[in-house]
Amino acid sequence: MNLYFTLFITFVKIGMFTIGGGYAMIPLIEREVVDRGWLSKDDFLDLFAVAQSLPGIFAVNISIFVGYKLAKVKGSVVCALGTILPSFFVIMAIALFFTQIQHNVWVERVFKGLRPAVVALIAVPVLTTARAVKLKGVQWLIPVASALLIWKANVSPVYIIIVAAIGGLLYRRFKNRE
Repeated sequence: MNLYFTLFITFVKIGMFTIGGGYAMIPLIEREVVDRGWLSKDDFLDLFAVAQSLPGIFAVNISIFVGYKLAKVKGSVVCALGTILPSFFVIMAIALFFTQIQHNVWVERVFKGLRPAVVALIAVPVLTTARAVKLKGVQWLIPVASALLIWKANVSPVYIIIVAAIGGLLYRRFKNRE
């Protein structure tokens, strides 16, 4: 089978069957990419870290990197389109019909039912990544405190990122002196 077709279908499948955005796609992307041998588990974790630090849609960033690694620029375009097109068509359909169905009791129930599933889909990659990088007890304090500050104290994530970057730089400087 043609590599481009395989890449496209793989990322269309990921784009179609994940609800909750980029972080919810991580387990599916990892399973497809690592199990097929396109990337090693360590390479995927490195890619995950790089994709998080770049602007743009997280899942699309990952798909572009995978496509580029396997088939250069054409592969990255094919993978990006495969990731984006399902969401594009779903949003177009919702935009066309939403005013007619937005107050439907069944639609409201479906959206309320999806919320816990989305939380779980986002929690799984967080825990998987934490296990993969071997976070120790005290190291859990930073992500948990950050999440609580954002959630309960309405602290902007921008401030959390800035403080974390400064903390990382200071930690690195301190470790280099030893």
